[in-house]
Amino acid sequence: MVKTTVVTGASSGIGAAITARLAKEGYQVLAVARRADRLAELAERTGATPYVLDVTDVDAVARFAATVERCDVLVNNAGGAFDAATLEAADPEVWRHSFDVNVLGTLNITRALMPALLAAGGATVVTMTSTAGFAVYEGGGSYTAAKHAAHALSGTLRLELSGRPVRVVEIAPGMVKTEEFAVNRFAGDVDKAAAVYADVDRPLTADDVAECVAFAVGLPIHVNVDQLVVRPLAQAAQHKLHRGPLFDGEATR
Repeated sequence: MVKTTVVTGASSGIGAAITARLAKEGYQVLAVARRADRLAELAERTGATPYVLDVTDVDAVARFAATVERCDVLVNNAGGAFDAATLEAADPEVWRHSFDVNVLGTLNITRALMPALLAAGGATVVTMTSTAGFAVYEGGGSYTAAKHAAHALSGTLRLELSGRPVRVVEIAPGMVKTEEFAVNRFAGDVDKAAAVYADVDRPLTADDVAECVAFAVGLPIHVNVDQLVVRPLAQAAQHKLHRGPLFDGEATR
């Protein structure tokens, strides 16, 4: 039987990489995102089924969920960072948007798809959080607060589903270099975005994170990866980042 996967935030970055990776594994992937043009390109490239959806729209999510009879894997990937402001200079609307996308969007889609997840007889919910979900830093308040909440949501869901055949996996990446994440955080300022990754020898890529998702969902159904924290070698902790070469020449693997 072909297994069905729903991936949110699928139109770019980590979501697009997860879609491609799981499609390669033979899953029927329902790729969910707001941008129809990017979804169309992704569908053509991967064979995924595109569905234009804003996960913060409760009614739209309900309509989507009504079309899904069975869901073997849900990947809650929709999210992002939308400013780098201090608390003193914070815009409450940016905070509201951050929580809407990172937290309430995850809640909306998970709640709506729960009947389809339970119908699978052995399903997995993967929620993409961040190492920002257990550490804070200056200028990161709207993002770290939302990811702390997403971490709490994932842990609570695991407790509440105890005794039912649904695994709950949290994947928390550290520094990942994608085309949009830092650019969105700095309101389109590509120079500031580039400075985040300057001289970092091999930050994680979207494909690296997709590989972690494939590993977690590919384990036997009785094996639950509660939390997988993944960072580039150059990042020893949220506050400890090495800038400069790590390898002599090309790495061996």
